[in-house]
Amino acid sequence: MIQLKVNGTNRTFDGDPEMPLLWYLRDELHLAGTKFGCGVGLCGACTVHLGDRAVRSCVTLMKGVLGQEVTTIEGLGRSGLHPVQKAWIRLNVPQCGYCQPGQMMQAAALLKSNRNPQDADIDKEMAGNICRCGAYQRIREAIKAAAEGKV
Repeated sequence: MIQLKVNGTNRTFDGDPEMPLLWYLRDELHLAGTKFGCGVGLCGACTVHLGDRAVRSCVTLMKGVLGQEVTTIEGLGRSGLHPVQKAWIRLNVPQCGYCQPGQMMQAAALLKSNRNPQDADIDKEMAGNICRCGAYQRIREAIKAAAEGKV
């Protein structure tokens, strides 16, 4: 049995410990904001926070989250919208929107570790999150706006 916390709520998982966290979140907890993209941890659509760090939930196994805190896009702004979410809205970042939960989770983790990221910092940290629509410039501007408190 695996005990964990998801978006602040204690959870118990009694299934296959080799199951990816992504499927637990989507299929068992019905938290559909975390998206399936590539299935091998390369696109970033499934990004969630494990503690304070961004991880790819499609390659994070349930046995690896024992006793840990998982935050999904649904839990990112538990007491209102997170500054990253506000910036995304204000700057109309999404086009199709499919990758945006993963983009926002990666951006929130970046801002937690670097309150004043420069373009090179943003590009490096966000490089593993693919946006098929090419909204990278708006993503970068939204991260800067969230960092500067302009949301």
